[in-house]
Amino acid sequence: MPTIKSSAELRNNYNEISKFCHNYSEPVFITKNGKGDLAVMSIEAYEEMNSRFELYGLIKEGMDDIANSNTRIFSEAISSIRSKR
Repeated sequence: MPTIKSSAELRNNYNEISKFCHNYSEPVFITKNGKGDLAVMSIEAYEEMNSRFELYGLIKEGMDDIANSNTRIFSEAISSIRSKR
């Protein structure tokens, strides 16, 4: 279940919300006038999430290469790399 706090709670209980974000590595959703406005998370959680997105992007590139037959036999790829040294 997501953690939802109001902008007033963020203003009045910043340290408590910060501690929660660091302890649980998940975002806290902040509302403004009863509607979603922000997602707040620790820097560590953000960096981990961003790293996952980068990894997923690289995996997708590889899967696209396979789907488009843009691949080589491993031994040929290694030979090509070694010949360029």
